[in-house]
Amino acid sequence: MSDHDALMMGRAIALAQARLGQTGDNPSVGCVIAKDGVILAEATTAPGGRPHAEEQALAAAGQAARGAQAYVTLEPCGERSTGAASCGQRLVEAGVAEVVIACADPSPYADGRGVERLRQAGVAVRLGIMAAQAARLYAAYTPKARSGPSSEGAA
Repeated sequence: MSDHDALMMGRAIALAQARLGQTGDNPSVGCVIAKDGVILAEATTAPGGRPHAEEQALAAAGQAARGAQAYVTLEPCGERSTGAASCGQRLVEAGVAEVVIACADPSPYADGRGVERLRQAGVAVRLGIMAAQAARLYAAYTPKARSGPSSEGAA
């Protein structure tokens, strides 16, 4: 892990930490979009759980997200319970070059689906960057996510 990775994921974790307990059934997720060492946009899961962090950060970054890295504290969803575009699909459509993820998401809407969607589209994925630090954010969420589809999955 590079110093840059630690800085960007540390920022994403801090964003998620600040919103703990405010996102309903969804987990509090932080997302930082960076390119050439510069943060282009950042976001956290909105109060109540929507919009997700990735979709807010991508909207803020706009076209600048093409070729960028996205640092996300929890695996992006691969499906949405609402049928809307998943965060994995949004990252692909935005042209993000790499997604760096701290923790896998056991939710039925993620659980490897987000990573698979990204990889199938040719997006580089690294999983487990600062996982121990991020896992603390999801101590209450993870058991609920494993028990059923009451939540929509990652940020």
